[in-house]
Amino acid sequence: MNAPLDMEKAAPAAFYLPHGDECTVFAAAHANRLPVLLKGPTGCGKTRFVTHMANRLARPLYTVACHDDLSAADLIGRYLLKGGETVWVDGPLTRAVREGAICYLDEVVEARKDVTVVLHPLTDDRRILPVDRTGEEIAAAPGFMLVASYNPGYQNILKTLKPSTRQRFVALEFDFPAPEHEVPVVVRESGLEEARVQPLVRLANKLRGLKGQDLEEGVSTRLVVYAATLIATGMPVERAVSVAMVEPLTDDADVKRGLLDLVLAVYG
Repeated sequence: MNAPLDMEKAAPAAFYLPHGDECTVFAAAHANRLPVLLKGPTGCGKTRFVTHMANRLARPLYTVACHDDLSAADLIGRYLLKGGETVWVDGPLTRAVREGAICYLDEVVEARKDVTVVLHPLTDDRRILPVDRTGEEIAAAPGFMLVASYNPGYQNILKTLKPSTRQRFVALEFDFPAPEHEVPVVVRESGLEEARVQPLVRLANKLRGLKGQDLEEGVSTRLVVYAATLIATGMPVERAVSVAMVEPLTDDADVKRGLLDLVLAVYG
């Protein structure tokens, strides 16, 4: 049997600073029973946004971190041996459908191909989940919503969503927030004063400008928060930036030296 899913059921309060009308679009999609696809780079706030909206809409949230071995059975459920008896155990998608919860599939393109086939009946006017193992055909309870995300920057011929799948979703494009939005987020999450956060965000944007050149990915807002948190606890700026914003980006010694030179240029 596969390892337990990286899954959570909760909608804790989550701070999220809107960048545009994404909250309005998401709420309208939920009210009209439409699935939503979030597109954007790693660490730009997609998961935080979904958690925020689940709390705002007062819906339970099942979050599934998709991976290469994630199968349709992992989402739907399977028979397990319990106390000498074989019993059916619902997977997170099935529980969300029954309960009228939001089911969020993070990085859905990482999952196996059979997963997208299972999603199709839930993303049209049928809103049903066929469970072949039990013979059930479960109609989605009121409030159910399917949300999926992926990073187009990592797309390749083997890992992409087919047009026939993408066109079943309302899609929202995400990117790293503008400095005027990112600074208050980092201040709130780290406790570091604004004057000290501003150069961190400026540095992050310079590092993001290197994506596709020396770096595969830009610095996530999450990493900026990590660096600010370390600085707020007394760690020297250069060391905090090194361990939180440089080392996670690359293993190449020459690239790291170049990034540290950029750090010195920003901080003087």
